[in-house]
Amino acid sequence: MRILIVEDEPTLGKQLKSTLESNGYAVDLSVDGEDGHFMGSTEDYDAVILDLGLPEIDGLTVLNMWRKEGRKFPVLVLTARDSWSDKVAGLDAGADDYLAKPFQSEELIARLRALIRRASGNSSSELIAGGVRLDTRSGRVTLDGEPVKLTAQEYKLLSYLLHHKGKVVSRTELIEHIYDQDFDRDSNTIEVFVTRIRKKLGPDVITTIRGLGYSLDDPAQGGRG
Repeated sequence: MRILIVEDEPTLGKQLKSTLESNGYAVDLSVDGEDGHFMGSTEDYDAVILDLGLPEIDGLTVLNMWRKEGRKFPVLVLTARDSWSDKVAGLDAGADDYLAKPFQSEELIARLRALIRRASGNSSSELIAGGVRLDTRSGRVTLDGEPVKLTAQEYKLLSYLLHHKGKVVSRTELIEHIYDQDFDRDSNTIEVFVTRIRKKLGPDVITTIRGLGYSLDDPAQGGRG
């Protein structure tokens, strides 16, 4: 999952980026509203963490602009303000959740996981397809109850496909959502990761749709129709 953080406090921004990356997210960081708005308007993100008190353009204005542009990614608003009216204004502007500073990183990650799950139509923290289970809380992957060890990139790719189970996902979409902006993106590595995942979880866990991309289906639901 790829996350955008828009936060002007350098220390907090770097801490958030480091924390999310250590939890398996690809993260881009912006330090002002103008740049943050541009990144959110031109890149694909699974969720955005947005501070309200930003230089150049304030967070509420940025959020309003995104929503008017049709950007639908979930937004978690950060605010140091205690006023309930600011929280209401953020939600009315299109925020999906808010968190007041200071906060515990564990709570932020839990809220972020929940937003991403809901946005992709998943209500449970455990993503399941046949005998494959991925627990988004612990990062644990099992096959028929037995733990399976995946690399960080393999985990990111499997997680994205499970979040979008039953849909055809192109290589381009996978690249945009499992790598951050500064990563040297190579589409050939996607096929390498898919091959490795098949070796660990079974040859049929991910289906290649020629010319379109990949699909991960739940055998119990009869696969792609």
